[in-house]
Amino acid sequence: MLGSPIAHSLSPVLHRAAYLALGLDWEYDAHQVDRESLAGFVDGLDRVWRGLSLTMPLKEAVVDLCHHVDPLAQRVRAVNTVLLEPDGSRTGHNTDVVGLVAALREGGVSAGTVGSALVVGTGATARSAVAALAHLGCRRLVVAGRSSQRAAEIADLAAAFDMMAEPADWPSDWPRVDVAVTTVPVAVQPLVAGRVAAAAVAVVDVAYDPPWTPVLEAAADAGRRTVGGLAMLLHQAARQVELMTGCPEAPLEQMRAAGLAHQTPRIPRRGG
Repeated sequence: MLGSPIAHSLSPVLHRAAYLALGLDWEYDAHQVDRESLAGFVDGLDRVWRGLSLTMPLKEAVVDLCHHVDPLAQRVRAVNTVLLEPDGSRTGHNTDVVGLVAALREGGVSAGTVGSALVVGTGATARSAVAALAHLGCRRLVVAGRSSQRAAEIADLAAAFDMMAEPADWPSDWPRVDVAVTTVPVAVQPLVAGRVAAAAVAVVDVAYDPPWTPVLEAAADAGRRTVGGLAMLLHQAARQVELMTGCPEAPLEQMRAAGLAHQTPRIPRRGG
């Protein structure tokens, strides 16, 4: 697992639980790697390595280090999984999209229930959220971010997925939507938490540390349906395990139990 910061990551917990359940004597560790050191780290890997998971701020930077990139990852320009092939080549994948779709479905948000959505944030995960929402049939998207230029770029991506898309001011009183997906750091969430809760029927936050973020607490207080970040992390990690090991189905429930055991429990004030 590569990223910066990385000490908080639950990915090692999930992957190790999967390998144990599959009877594999594999190792999976977290490595503090920033954009500047990414190329050197990847170039230094030997044939013992099978793959890499990547989190912020590396999902965009790693695209150009891959010899092959799957079409979805190329389309959203976000790679969170790299397979190190036997011939020495690197193949980039995006499992965030399938992870978010699965997390939404677990939370009761399925195809046909998402006519409109709000995406808060403009990074690589926000682009994956656009693809996931398109998969569920979203037709109208509002994009809000601290950078108006990047918000416009996300809106352009949504338009390429045949959505009516518009960038919005930050922060603002956003229009009502079926689903809001927040991809911004927990530290800035107090600026937007109440506005997100007011805008959406269901709220998804991709952050999972802490389990109940300011956005999720505001949504729970407002009686909204909430989906926490562990669900997306779990499902995207399960797909990574399948890609890296070749197993047809990852041991999802063993991975879920391990993740929940390592989260600090916290009960929302009400709702949710």
